[in-house]
Amino acid sequence: MKLLIVESPGKIKKLQSILPAEWRVAASVGHIRDLPQEGYGLEPPDFRPVYQITPEKKDVVARLRTLAAEADDVYLASDPDREGEAIAWHLKDVLGLSACKRVTYTAITKDDVEAGIAAPRDIDMALVHAQEARRALDRLVGYKVSGPLSRACSESRLSAGRVQSPAVRIVVDREQEIRSFVSTTHYGVELTFDRVENVSEGWNAVWLPREGWLDEDNPYVLDKAVADRVAAVRSLDVLAFEEKEAATAPPAPFTTSSLQQAAGNALKFTPKKTMELAQKLYEAGHITYMRTDSPNLSETAIAEIRAYADARGLPLPPAPRTWKSKDGAQEAHEAIRPTHIDVEEAGENADEQALYALIRLRALASQLADAVFAVRVARLGADVDGRQAIFEARGRTLVHPGWKQVMAADAADDEDAEPSNSVPLLKEGATAVVQQGTVSTKKTKPKPRYKQTTLIREMERRGIGRPATYAAILDNIIVQKGYLREEKGWLVPTPRGEAIVAAMQPVFSFMNLDFTKRLEDALDDVAGGKTSYADCVGLAYDTLMAELATFREKTAVPCPACGNRDTFYHNVNPERGWNNWKCKECNASFEDDGGRPGSRKEKKEIPLSEFDCLACGSAKLRRITGTKNGAAYDFFKCSDDNCGATFNAVDGRPVPREEPTLSEFACKQCGKPLAVKPTRKGGIYFSCTGYPKCRQRYWAKDDNSPDYDNPPK
Repeated sequence: MKLLIVESPGKIKKLQSILPAEWRVAASVGHIRDLPQEGYGLEPPDFRPVYQITPEKKDVVARLRTLAAEADDVYLASDPDREGEAIAWHLKDVLGLSACKRVTYTAITKDDVEAGIAAPRDIDMALVHAQEARRALDRLVGYKVSGPLSRACSESRLSAGRVQSPAVRIVVDREQEIRSFVSTTHYGVELTFDRVENVSEGWNAVWLPREGWLDEDNPYVLDKAVADRVAAVRSLDVLAFEEKEAATAPPAPFTTSSLQQAAGNALKFTPKKTMELAQKLYEAGHITYMRTDSPNLSETAIAEIRAYADARGLPLPPAPRTWKSKDGAQEAHEAIRPTHIDVEEAGENADEQALYALIRLRALASQLADAVFAVRVARLGADVDGRQAIFEARGRTLVHPGWKQVMAADAADDEDAEPSNSVPLLKEGATAVVQQGTVSTKKTKPKPRYKQTTLIREMERRGIGRPATYAAILDNIIVQKGYLREEKGWLVPTPRGEAIVAAMQPVFSFMNLDFTKRLEDALDDVAGGKTSYADCVGLAYDTLMAELATFREKTAVPCPACGNRDTFYHNVNPERGWNNWKCKECNASFEDDGGRPGSRKEKKEIPLSEFDCLACGSAKLRRITGTKNGAAYDFFKCSDDNCGATFNAVDGRPVPREEPTLSEFACKQCGKPLAVKPTRKGGIYFSCTGYPKCRQRYWAKDDNSPDYDNPPK
């Protein structure tokens, strides 16, 4: 048996139908392990990642181990990008594959899959290290900054992100621009012409006040009386006339980013929905891989499209088209296109079919001839108050539709269409007779708020993040975190979003919009083998730690009892009526006084019970009752802190607790046996039985032994 391991279970059926009977296809269902869910799993100076199999993937890993043991050859066919390369490496390591074959393909078709399997290679560790560096940097920012940020904003569960936080800042900055914008009322003039020496009628010209009437200090016509006098002219001289042809090239095939923008504009899909639909189309073999920065098609695809267009009489340019990629683009894969251009409809439902049609027509149009327009531009002038007022009439007519035969430009493109204005054939020196002059009242407007599609465009322009992550980022900051909200399709920052930007922007360099692009370039250098993982992460870590110290100094409030800044926090929960200050280090608690710690709250003294301690016998027990997180608790604790023994309460009497399950391992700090304890996520950890004198704990490694090198903080 030959085993092919892919990421998504959705690919299995299609691949199994392509491969011979001796092949078995299985899925890892994405990543099988990650950094630990408790603790951040990275320690300087080398920042070696500590990985754990995620609890929900233990059954998947067990099944893959069985299949791999039965297979003669194992092929790792995770997606052809950095994440996919990292998944392949994790699979090789966890499954203990001494020999495996890494294969990639960008379309799930018979030809592409067979070509990929026929050309196996080793795992590209430079790509793996680049993915590890990205994951490490995201983890460091999230784990190191989120806690101090929450304390600074007096709100729990706030989070900082290397990419998500600058994305929120873009929207916050635009909102602040809108609030501070002061509108200016000004005037414009448009003339409608009845005839030109009895030749034509019904065309328009607009006044150009910047030519001779305004300057940089006064860019608008503020006096309506001046506009009225200009609109009163009834005869103008033709100063210049130009007639020419203008060609418009088709838009490039879709990249990940442009697909999200076009689908949002044309189909009203969110970026998240667009990527989910594209994933389905890819898994079904209808389109090529949908995560790509490249706007260019493969030579094979271009030849197929040109042959298809030629057979149907569609206009073709003399040579195939190529496009210049944006700076920093990762061009490992071609642009998104249908796997077979002659398949006009594909997809399991209406939404998939609509997205497929958008992708197909864009790819087809990209290789067709230019659209050609006949353009006429006239300049006209008249004397007003002893000064010449210049007007311009501009219009164009489609002569050869070219690529527009199959599609119109979608709103993702910045095509400034000429107005439909039937400007007649004019001669210099001729006279144009005005039928009507109209004064328009205008008001300057601020730049509009962002939509999801325009925010994606801005993030891509600034090099913030990668297009493949945009959908997840927007879903996180809008839906999951609530830093932004949508109002009739426009993105508006919430008070929470504005608060985190105000707190972080003055201190952290990752909030600078050009910083993220430089960091993405550094990750590219790791992928290209130009720099090491440790150097990339180490440099960012040093910067972050210095900035974090500054942030804590500016925002953290020291505990009035012990002076610790890192463990003292504002404990606010309106739902439960909490509003106080607490210290995790010394357990002191203080009233809130206008957002600052006030008077100390004295702990309620728990009286001694009638029972002696069952452990030391020399002290009385205290009975402790209450509720926590909605659950009641009732137990006894020794009043001697040096003992600290606890006992269950049964019928109001102390009863020894069950002995912990002891492991074969000893505490590295004090040498006492380690007890096995369950985690909240379904795993285990080790706790020293020397508690309370020794409070050491250890995470469990994949083989269920204590990880002595990376204890939790």
